[in-house]
Amino acid sequence: MAALVGTVALATLLPAGGGGEAVARTASDIAIVLLFFLYGVRLSTRETLAGLRRVRLHALILLCTFVLFPLLGLVALWLAPGLLGGQLGAGFLFLCVVPSTVQSSVALTSTARGDIAAAICAGTYSSVIGLAATPLLAAWLIGSEAGLSADGALRIGAQLFAPFLAGQLLRRRLGEFVSRNKRVFGPVDRGSILLVVYVAFSAGMNQGVWGRVTPLRLLELLAVLAVLLAVALTCTRTAARFAGLDRPSGIAVVLCGSQKSLANGLPMAAVLFGGQAALAVLPLMLYHQMQLMVCAVLAARWARAAPAGPTPEVASAPSPAF
Repeated sequence: MAALVGTVALATLLPAGGGGEAVARTASDIAIVLLFFLYGVRLSTRETLAGLRRVRLHALILLCTFVLFPLLGLVALWLAPGLLGGQLGAGFLFLCVVPSTVQSSVALTSTARGDIAAAICAGTYSSVIGLAATPLLAAWLIGSEAGLSADGALRIGAQLFAPFLAGQLLRRRLGEFVSRNKRVFGPVDRGSILLVVYVAFSAGMNQGVWGRVTPLRLLELLAVLAVLLAVALTCTRTAARFAGLDRPSGIAVVLCGSQKSLANGLPMAAVLFGGQAALAVLPLMLYHQMQLMVCAVLAARWARAAPAGPTPEVASAPSPAF
């Protein structure tokens, strides 16, 4: 969080301009390719296929991520057209079609004594499906502002699909090497995301977009995002109870179904919105910080209320209903 805030401040004070902007944008494109290549290398196909047996749980999470959120986004735009207009509105709708997280969902589910294996598979399925679903939903809901033309589709294929598939094909050769060197490749992930943020906000500064976001409008956006998160948490918990899931599975549904991935969303936004990405990524960045803080509190509370016994990964008896 501190690094993201610092990167935005750096882009505000020292935006890349002229030839430097072209170099930074090229570096950002390369970073996105590397990021999705590493995603492909890390993804265990065997574990992913094994998790398909939990059809009801994963279908519920995917419906929350790619159906419930877009519907909530459209309702919000209908209720607050003055606030969510232009690129800010496009960014809000883009937030609603971004896939769920992997790392934070798993960490929060583990803290809350939820079903960790389900969280891992749910985040993985969401990320993989989001490679196709997010651009298509963005093009459908946002229209021309998402930039999904024939050229945009080619950029998505070149920068997202192709590196991911290449990583999957080379997983047998590189997977163990990447796993052994997490300390090396971890900063590559974070650095790539920070570079995407710097390039997006530099372009925004050069175009004067910050003059359109007053402090009052920013506070209003935060209020709308808080309502979105509250409704998402309520709907996911209600759906888990209605589906009759046990406590660990219900926790996984709530913490995976209400999360949105900054790591996947920012590179996708850079490809879809190009030089107009500064305002488009603002709702996602704010929502991401909000979801981490709120869900961390919920996870700690659920951990204290969890029944004593073995962890959900090794429990032999069914847990109480959620």
